[in-house]
Amino acid sequence: MSSTQVLHISSRDNALFKELKRLAHGNNEYRKQQRVWAEGDHLLRAAMGRGVQPVMGLFSASYWPQAPVAYVQAAPKNMVLTDALFAELSTLESPARMGFVFALPQEPTIQSDVATVILDRVQDAGNVGAILRSAAAFGFKQVIALKGTAALWSTKVLRAGMGAHWGLQLIEGAALAQLDSLTVPLLVTSSHRGSYLHQALLKKELPMPCAWALGHEGQGVCAELEARARGHVRIAQPGGEESLNVATAAAICLHASATARLA
Repeated sequence: MSSTQVLHISSRDNALFKELKRLAHGNNEYRKQQRVWAEGDHLLRAAMGRGVQPVMGLFSASYWPQAPVAYVQAAPKNMVLTDALFAELSTLESPARMGFVFALPQEPTIQSDVATVILDRVQDAGNVGAILRSAAAFGFKQVIALKGTAALWSTKVLRAGMGAHWGLQLIEGAALAQLDSLTVPLLVTSSHRGSYLHQALLKKELPMPCAWALGHEGQGVCAELEARARGHVRIAQPGGEESLNVATAAAICLHASATARLA
């Protein structure tokens, strides 16, 4: 079917299988192994669409005979697992029957003048992944995660990001002092300070490029980061809810900035 190396594994005691299972199920294991587990064809296509090739493909035995040639030839090495072993490896309720291992991208240096998202101790993997997806969609190419934020390349964040990771510059474990290199204005959302976002948009007062800071789900942006902000913005909530989910707030703010740039 292809000239790539193929290894068939039927024992859960196989050392490589154990290593990959730790990678798939451990939030921070990717840092140790310097590689990333991505399950399903959507993440593969998202990566390859940006020129990123996997280093290994994994297939369930029942799927292997019918796997498309493009998937079989995507990586230089393939592993074919019994269906039971692939189910153990999978992190999905309904295993995708195929997954890929990618080399962890080398972390870039902070770019001072590009549109940026700053994550301050955002801890829910689903929220982080959704924010990354919004960042990619609205042209914010750099994401700086401060210490205490969920692991950006963990399986859950990667899945929630729907492939956005490969279109972003991701910086993890940053300290507040590293933000000093940013030259774009820093904006934070607040429930009680600053202009309303829709009014700032209408008045063309939203700076772009800029850096939006998004904080902890319960505590919000820390005082030290808020003190660095050049602007505070409120999101109008006519329905009267106390607050918005951080990923929802992020999508609203990033879209407003992207719209301001296009207007």
